[in-house]
Amino acid sequence: MKFRLKRLSPKKRQQRLIPPIQIHVQDGKFEIIGMGVWHSYWRDPYHLLLTIPWTGFLLLICTFYVTINALFALAYLIGGDCIANARPGSFLDVFFFSVQTLASIGYGAMYPKTTYANIIVTIEAMIGLVGIAVMTGLAFARFSRPTARVLFSRVAVITAHNAMPTLIFRSANQRRNIILEAQMRVYLMRDEVTLEGQFMRRFHDLKLVRNQTPSFTLSWSVMHVIDEFSPLYGMTPESLTQTNTILIVSLSGIDETVAQVVHARHSYSANEILWNNQFVDIFHHTPDGHRYIDYNRFHDVLPLE
Repeated sequence: MKFRLKRLSPKKRQQRLIPPIQIHVQDGKFEIIGMGVWHSYWRDPYHLLLTIPWTGFLLLICTFYVTINALFALAYLIGGDCIANARPGSFLDVFFFSVQTLASIGYGAMYPKTTYANIIVTIEAMIGLVGIAVMTGLAFARFSRPTARVLFSRVAVITAHNAMPTLIFRSANQRRNIILEAQMRVYLMRDEVTLEGQFMRRFHDLKLVRNQTPSFTLSWSVMHVIDEFSPLYGMTPESLTQTNTILIVSLSGIDETVAQVVHARHSYSANEILWNNQFVDIFHHTPDGHRYIDYNRFHDVLPLE
C-alpha cells in the first residue's frame, strides 16, 4: 500500500499554525495570558456560554431571541397576507405572531391561513422546542456547577515540627459544611537542567504527613517533612527564587450538601514561602472549657527566635 503525502499551500499552512501562547512570569508564577478568561473560549461556544458572566449570558439570550423572531417575521412578510387578522405589511403583528409560535404559547386572534405560513410555523415550532431545551440546559448547567469555597493561607512557612524542618500551610472550609473524602495534593514546580544540558520545567510530588481526611469541616494544616527524599532538601530561599520554584496545591472532595465533587487550587511562589516562621495559633479555649477558632488570625505568622 502506497501513501501519498498531501502538500499544503503556504496559505493553508499558515491557517493551521497555532498562535503563540504568551506566558507572563512574576514572582516565580507562570501565568498563561488569557487562560480561564471567558472570552478566550470564543472557538468553543458551549464553554463560552458556561463561562460568560450572567449579564452577558442573559443579554446574549435576549439578542438571540429577538433576532430569531425578527427573521421569522420577515419570512412571514415575504409570504404576503398569510396570517389571519394580521394587518397587511405590519412587521409588529407578524413579529408578535412569531413570538407566540416560537414559545408554543397558542394563538389568540392571529393564526396561519396559507400553506406557506403553516410550513414556516412548523419550522419555527421545531426550532423553538430545540432552542428552549438548549437554553434550559445551559441555565441549569450554569446553576449546577459545583464550586468550593476553600480558604488557603496567604503564605506557607518552613519551621521545625517534631525536630524536623517541615513545610506547613493552612486551609479552611468557608462554607461551614463538610467536604467528604477530601484529598490534598501538593506539587513543586521549578526550573531544572538535565545532564544533557536541556532546560525543562519539572514537577515533583510532595509527600504529605496526611494527604486526605474523611471530613474537611473547619481547618486543615497541611505538612510536608523536608527530609533527604524531599525535593526541598538542601534548598535555600535564594535557590527557590533562582529556580522559579512554585508550590501548586490541589484539593478535591465531595460536597455533602450537593453530593458532587468539588475542587480548589492555590499556589505559593518562592517569596510566599517564609523560612523560620510559624503560624499563629487559631485554636483557643473559653473559660468554661469550650474551644473556638479565631479565623481573624488565619494568615498571621510569627518569626522564630
